[in-house]
Amino acid sequence: MRYIITTLGCKVNQYETQAMETMLSQHGHSPAVAGEIADAVIINTCAVTAESGRKSRQTIRRLRDENPGAVLGVCGCYSQISPEEARKLGASVIFGAADRGAFITAVEKAVSDGQGEERLDEPFKRRCLERLPAGALSGRTRAMLKIQDGCVNFCTYCIIPYTRGRLRSLPVEEAAAEARRLSGEGYKELVLTGIEVASYGADLPGKPGLASVIEAVAAECGDMRLRLGSLEPTVISEDFCRRISATGKLCRHFHLSLQSGCDRTLKNMNRKYDTARFYEAVCLLRKYFPGCAIACDLITGFPGETEQDQRETLEFIRRCAFSAMHIFPYSRRPGTPADSMPMQLTQAVKSARAHEAGLIADELHRAFLQSSVGLTLPVLFEHEEDGRCSGHSDTYLTVSVPGEGLRGKVLPVRITGLEGDELVGEIV
Repeated sequence: MRYIITTLGCKVNQYETQAMETMLSQHGHSPAVAGEIADAVIINTCAVTAESGRKSRQTIRRLRDENPGAVLGVCGCYSQISPEEARKLGASVIFGAADRGAFITAVEKAVSDGQGEERLDEPFKRRCLERLPAGALSGRTRAMLKIQDGCVNFCTYCIIPYTRGRLRSLPVEEAAAEARRLSGEGYKELVLTGIEVASYGADLPGKPGLASVIEAVAAECGDMRLRLGSLEPTVISEDFCRRISATGKLCRHFHLSLQSGCDRTLKNMNRKYDTARFYEAVCLLRKYFPGCAIACDLITGFPGETEQDQRETLEFIRRCAFSAMHIFPYSRRPGTPADSMPMQLTQAVKSARAHEAGLIADELHRAFLQSSVGLTLPVLFEHEEDGRCSGHSDTYLTVSVPGEGLRGKVLPVRITGLEGDELVGEIV
């Protein structure tokens, strides 16, 4: 079977697509080459915002039209909450945000006998974390391991608790065993990811917590370095930072979920912290990981957000001096409390505020890049082209050096300058 597979959305979706690719390869199937019409088209969808849903529909239509006659299989958060729309778009295999192995089997069956299948479950009845192949396809230098799924935060703008269900965590010993296996396969970096990793372990006996699983993985990961997925600031305490820094394995790059720099807006979003607690987390990370990169997500134009709220947010992001920011104009998601809130702002206002924040984000990012010039950073080399090798520093900046044959190696690089958004340097 020749297939096309594509992913929308978060790193967890990327991990799950990677796992499905591994399963397809194990079953003897191959990706369709450029220009070849596939036997099956697989789309792992996203529904975190209304815009994500629109992009999911757009991708389904495009790949359907480019591959007439192919079995169309759709899974993920969008199809979990909108299966009837996926059906109208021509999908014959429709699953939700679980049972990836069964989904692949259903796609194979549809290709062989033409019989489609729909299988959606009830997210809040999920109690176990689905075991999927961890790692990456052959040849990749960075592996991912999903240690957690589900979320019970119920932020007012977010549909994900209704698609992913309750918290489920990978037991500490299983996470450590996976790290040991991946290290043995030659990976040099391991990304620990999940829907809401800050809540890791709350469902496990003894409630081990995120620091415990990081310590266990670090003890078994050989020469792999560790990188964390998005974190809630509430997990970042003095004890947490002390413990994870003591492992000596953590990359100095942290992505925190900010969403707003205004306390009134954070409360309306049902976030579990205020700006004072968030800033405390930023300071703790910089204390234990000097020179670290701290990135964040930001939503602009939330219902009821005033110009003064926007001013507070802009002042706060300057104070935090983020290395990078992902900025999104608020997108209404039917089925969430925020969708029915009064004082919805116009798209023009939301976009203008995103642009305003983006100008500051660009300034801060440039300053962080410039601060790296003259430093020596460990770089995992991932790409090679035209006599140059490039990869990512532990602070998740792209670094390029002259050379060949460096792919898959972690080497110290002295940063000598900037070329656009890329650092350039020389191996020490």
